[in-house]
Amino acid sequence: MSDNTGSLEERQLVVFDLNEEAYGVDISAVREIIRMQEITRVPRAPEFIEGVINLRGKVIPVVDLRSRFSMPGTERTEEHRIVVVDVGGQDIGMVVDAVTEVSRIPSSSIEPPSTVITTDDSEYLTGIVKSDEKLIILLDIAKVISDSEQVQLTEVQQEPDSVAA
Repeated sequence: MSDNTGSLEERQLVVFDLNEEAYGVDISAVREIIRMQEITRVPRAPEFIEGVINLRGKVIPVVDLRSRFSMPGTERTEEHRIVVVDVGGQDIGMVVDAVTEVSRIPSSSIEPPSTVITTDDSEYLTGIVKSDEKLIILLDIAKVISDSEQVQLTEVQQEPDSVAA
C-alpha cells in the first residue's frame, strides 16, 4: 500500500448537455435525475425560477439553466431532464437538455477556468475537464444559485397556496 493517492485521485461527475455544450457537477450534489414533468408556475416568483414540481409529496423549486446562463430557450423534448441537486441543504431542480453520463475523471485532467472567460458573474465555473472526446465545463452547483436567491427559493417552497390549482 502506498500513501501516494494524489495521482489516483478521481472525481465522479454527472455530465449533462446544455445548449450543445457539456457541463459537469459533482455527483455528491445530485440527489436524483428525473424525466421532465409539468412545472407549475408560481405567481410573483423570481425570474430565474421556472416554477415548482411535486416530487413524492415534496415541493421542489425548478430553475431552467438555459435561462439562468442567458442562453436561448428551446422546445422541450423527451431528452430533457430535471436534475435534483442539494444546494445548502435545499433540494432544487435544474432543467437540462439531456443527461449524458456519469463519469469518473482523474483530478489531473481538470484545469482551472481561464481568466479570460471568468468574471464576477461566473464564479460558479470551477474548471474545465479535458477528455479525449470533448471539454466538460465544471459547475459549483452551490454558486449557481446565490445566497439571496436561495432565500427566495425557500420562500417559493413555502407557498403551498400558490401551488394548489
